[in-house]
Amino acid sequence: MTKELERDLGFFAVVAISMGAMIGSGIFILPGLAMAETGPSVILAFVIAAILVVPAAVSIAELGTAMPEAGGDYVFIERGMGPAMGTIAGLGTWLMLMLKGALALYGGMFYINYIYQLPTYTLGLPMLEASLSIPGLRALAITLAIVLIAVNLIGVKQTGGLQLVMVIVMLVILAAFVVASIVQVESTSYEPFFEEGWGGLMGATAMVLVSYAGVTKVAAVAEEIENPGRNLPLGLLTSLIVTSFLYALLVFVLVGVIEGDQLMGSEEPMALATDVLFNDFLFVLAIVFAAMLALLSTANAGILTASRYPLALSRDDLFLDRFEYIHPRFNTPTVAIVTTGAVMVLVIATMPVDEIAKAAGAFQILVYILVCGALIAFRERDLEWYDPDFFTPGYPWVQLFGIASGIYIMTHMDFLPIAGAVGLTIFGFAWYYVYAKENVDREGAAVGLARREAGKRFVRDTEAELDRDTYEVLIAIRRDVNRESEDALLRLASPIVRSRGGRIRVVRFDEVPDQIPLDAAAAETTEADVAFEQRTDELVRDLDVPVEVGEIVSHDTPHAVVNFAERTEADLILARQEVTSRLETLLGRDTDWIMEHAPCDVVFVQNERPEPIDEIAVVTDRSPFNDPLKVELADAVARGLDAKLRFLFAVDESAPDDLVETVEAYHAELDDLCTVPVESTIVRTDDPIAGLSDALAESDLVMLSTVTHHRIPDLLVEQRSDRLAAALEQPSLLVHSKQTRRGSFLRPILDRLLFD
Repeated sequence: MTKELERDLGFFAVVAISMGAMIGSGIFILPGLAMAETGPSVILAFVIAAILVVPAAVSIAELGTAMPEAGGDYVFIERGMGPAMGTIAGLGTWLMLMLKGALALYGGMFYINYIYQLPTYTLGLPMLEASLSIPGLRALAITLAIVLIAVNLIGVKQTGGLQLVMVIVMLVILAAFVVASIVQVESTSYEPFFEEGWGGLMGATAMVLVSYAGVTKVAAVAEEIENPGRNLPLGLLTSLIVTSFLYALLVFVLVGVIEGDQLMGSEEPMALATDVLFNDFLFVLAIVFAAMLALLSTANAGILTASRYPLALSRDDLFLDRFEYIHPRFNTPTVAIVTTGAVMVLVIATMPVDEIAKAAGAFQILVYILVCGALIAFRERDLEWYDPDFFTPGYPWVQLFGIASGIYIMTHMDFLPIAGAVGLTIFGFAWYYVYAKENVDREGAAVGLARREAGKRFVRDTEAELDRDTYEVLIAIRRDVNRESEDALLRLASPIVRSRGGRIRVVRFDEVPDQIPLDAAAAETTEADVAFEQRTDELVRDLDVPVEVGEIVSHDTPHAVVNFAERTEADLILARQEVTSRLETLLGRDTDWIMEHAPCDVVFVQNERPEPIDEIAVVTDRSPFNDPLKVELADAVARGLDAKLRFLFAVDESAPDDLVETVEAYHAELDDLCTVPVESTIVRTDDPIAGLSDALAESDLVMLSTVTHHRIPDLLVEQRSDRLAAALEQPSLLVHSKQTRRGSFLRPILDRLLFD
């Protein structure tokens, strides 16, 4: 059974990932260090650095749309220029990301120290005016590094939504800083502008290049991007333009409001500027909060992304096999993560901040040169399958400029960064020819891999274009669902499909931690995969409806379910749901996301059991959308299983007779929709949950309505359907029509007042 990879990253997710990786050390650490290299022209250094990144960014965008595979720049270079260059690229990117993460962690500690040594102006607390030593700062950074290593080892979920929120918060704080401080800029602060001449400007440019390393980070997840032909190039260029403009504006303000002697060499320039301008502890605290948010995010992303490269090298037989080890419980590349973290800890413990930035910049330039060379290699080989959705404008001059400018800027670096880049190149070649060459045979690998990807896209595109006149039911199964649950879901779906004429798609959605590339997870066939395929074959053998079985690997199951339903034009999603708690409502339920975004009707099954069904009960609530859907599904299941059908509605003990008559008339209207006999029951009770639970005790299957939840209101006042579902022990279907619209935040409160 072939596993598909799910594309669930849209344009804003691409921008958020890219900007989230860039807005970090570039503005919070490097301006003061870079100003020590060139003076006020540091503003121009950030602009030039952004321009130098453009060739690699547009090359990555083109290659990513031609080969939307997980792995990004390493994959493109290895496929285009061969495994020897691929080894250098993989090791270089690994080192660059580790250094960038170490820079963010170590640099962030200077912001903590700045707060620690400030007098607390507004809180009336005693003067602190203390300071941590450099060893103390290193120890604190190493402690945080160990925490982040542990987080990545257990595979804590990263989400595009959280990344987007963090980026927005940072942008708001930084924009407020610019607005509040730009009026205090003094023009004399920029004289003399080229204080250290052209050489100083180029040296500063080389240092701040690492600020833009995140612009191509998103290429590592190219295979997860939805509509990569549009979203990848547009997202990359948008994030680069916005970030470079923000950097230039912020550095312009920093140079204009802080004395040159104070700013030069400062590791916490944003905190220093806020302190100088506003002399207020809370304002400084807000900037430090933004800095720590950005830097911790960068460091965590550094561990997460960097650990993918030794894993990819190992999978391609270019590196030690042990880096391919995946922890059986946490499903994360343990050896790769621990090694990555260990190198970061070593860097933090031994290198100054400015040297970390310079070394990271050198490895980044090396990789960017190779990326431009890889694009030229693909174009000049004139391969039939090479058909990107986005073509780099100005080819080949843009790539040649990227290569030439990269080599030129490296000549203006210090000796150690240059020696590191040259040493890595020599080591990469030596490693490949001594260790890896006899293990690999890459002749024609690029063609074969791309053809397979093109074939997969052709199948998906053809399938999406087919006219579908039949009723499609998607049974969405998570990895941990057992045979009994699968059997129960199939038994419920088959009469629905049989009555409409259609088919069932049973898809297991395998969610893996962000630390694992999707292609690595999809390439591995586990015992669980084999068992799933065997038992589904057994389960569908006796069904008299068409059934297709598949598996999709993703980093986000709700997005994957919705995307697959859209792509296959499903009419109904049928999925299992555990009894939920109010805490899950506060944190955000996966079921809510699916209901809110699904293109079709959704039914969640609770307490499912593969037992005979003799009576189906439908709890009506006079919903204009959910009730007809519940009745329609219940009638199909009852007809297919030869079961009885009963409608129930709860009214207060003191309810007037005309209300009861109205409900009975309503049930009669619903009865007209059914093809099987229906019994109507009006439950008079002062406690509708207890009353309905008692009335439903003899039913074998219960159908209820469900709607999306509002986190705070539903935490305070639980929806009646949730309370009833939690009170039932028999199988229940929670039905949500695609026509149902999410109500206001007063909805659960009004439901409680009107129906309870």
